[in-house]
Amino acid sequence: MDISTAISARMRQPEPAFVTRADSLGWSWVRVAWSRATNVPGAWYDSAKADAVVALWPTIFRLTEDRFAGQPFYLAFWQECVVRLLVGWKVPIEVLDPATGQTGVAHVRLFRRLLLWVPRKNGKSEFLAALALLFFALEGVVGGQGYVFARDEKQAKIVLDKMKAIVAQDERLARAVRALGKSLWIAEKRAAFALLSGRPEGKHGRSPTVSVGDEMHEWTTLDLATTIRQGMGARLQPIELFASTAGLKSAQVGFGLFDESRKILAGPIEPPDAQDSGEGIYDPSSLVVMFAAGEDDDWLDEAVWRAANPNLGLSPTLDFLKREAAIARVSPRAESHFRRYHLNQWVEAISRWIPVKKWDDCASEKTAWRTGAQALKGRRCYAGFDISSTQDITALVWLFPPEKEGEKWRLLARFWVPEVNIELRSKRDRVPYDRWATIGAVEPTPGDYVDQSYVQAAIEEGLELFDVERVGFDPWNATKLYTDLVNKGADGERFLKVRQGVQSMGEASKEFERLVFAGQLDHGGHPVLRWMIGNALIRFDRNMNFTPDKQKSREKIDGIVATIIALAGRLSDEGDETIKQGCY
Repeated sequence: MDISTAISARMRQPEPAFVTRADSLGWSWVRVAWSRATNVPGAWYDSAKADAVVALWPTIFRLTEDRFAGQPFYLAFWQECVVRLLVGWKVPIEVLDPATGQTGVAHVRLFRRLLLWVPRKNGKSEFLAALALLFFALEGVVGGQGYVFARDEKQAKIVLDKMKAIVAQDERLARAVRALGKSLWIAEKRAAFALLSGRPEGKHGRSPTVSVGDEMHEWTTLDLATTIRQGMGARLQPIELFASTAGLKSAQVGFGLFDESRKILAGPIEPPDAQDSGEGIYDPSSLVVMFAAGEDDDWLDEAVWRAANPNLGLSPTLDFLKREAAIARVSPRAESHFRRYHLNQWVEAISRWIPVKKWDDCASEKTAWRTGAQALKGRRCYAGFDISSTQDITALVWLFPPEKEGEKWRLLARFWVPEVNIELRSKRDRVPYDRWATIGAVEPTPGDYVDQSYVQAAIEEGLELFDVERVGFDPWNATKLYTDLVNKGADGERFLKVRQGVQSMGEASKEFERLVFAGQLDHGGHPVLRWMIGNALIRFDRNMNFTPDKQKSREKIDGIVATIIALAGRLSDEGDETIKQGCY
């Protein structure tokens, strides 16, 4: 039977109800996938197969966590749409009989790749695990191979562990599938499903039937996914199952996959003419599923939340999103979290940090910065200093923990600038260094660079005046000052080197933010600190940990950085291992 005969032998089914219902919900990805599939030559929809798989799903798959653990896995409607499209659409392909060499026709799955983009806590990993078991175990072949990977092995293990948990809860699966340390094994089919590291090295020579890639937004290369895909050539109907939440726009690989997904959704429904110059991608073998708020959507609109979170009410709950949004209203950093994790919007790696109004609320007296030192004499404290380049501002802070319940943390700050630069910077940068010098908020040092001997004298004075537990400092540009202090008798064991970066300053940055937003910090209204908090931008790593970014910030933030360095000293003394790994 040739392909043309196979096509004529198949009757196309009428459009099923799930496509119409998805239209009413605004899920354009369903309509795009359906319409594109209908225009693939010979493609047809096996409604009986789709119905059977959807009906089977809750009888064999069970949920694995929290209040849902052990409950039958009833597909949410969006998940049902995915399953129906993946298993229902088929296309005839020409194959050779291995015994006779005769040409024949096989009807295989049309969709070979799933690109799923959905916000956090909408059941992504659980769904991905069940899909992997469907194609590896239930529809698997003799000698089948499956692989799961992510940015690293620890992350990929989340999906594998969920697969194991699903297997353990069903007697039929548990009899057929053996769970090992980093793999699953089906003896009857001699099929293995294994956990991979995120590196492509040593992955050639495999012949996968199922490839599962989680958290695309964190991939640093496509090499591993490409290597696995290229090994699928001998398989009749392999499938790639990729899923993710949004990430940072600076993550080129992840954002590139997201952009590819958008272009597939926007691409032509019918095979394009050879001369077509449209920007969309025609890829009928990829099923793109996308739940995300638009760039111009109001992120505080509950209707936007509902559109972006297909499982809202089940997980996450509306009450949870309301609480998270309330936090995000007053914190630009939390807003980035909310938009990325709960609305699936890609965000910049750099963000504004603490609103000046929130900072202003942290001063019981607006002029207390002038007289705080004597009032705090003898108090236990932590110090931090940040030495600038020779012509910029240098900062020293003293941070005093509360001594009794209900008391706030107290912050004292001193700043030095080169005397000859004050007038220039006041006029050129429109920053009131001249006024600050007049009121004592900055201290001029003679010449055109900051004389570190003034800073050294201030640190020595503080060591005498206060009960100093720890002095943190960024070693860049400060090695001589540190050496001079120790040579003049300062206890070197008190000093802690805190390098700029998330590893050493991330936890302290979170603690600083918490103190400010909780109103537990009293900075005495220092005008230079107020200016600096307004300048401060933060940068995120891939896990949304953050730290102030001196290079990207609008102007100087040395006093804020020095405060966080002081907090790093406090957290190090409390035994915070994250701080200890980045400091020494």
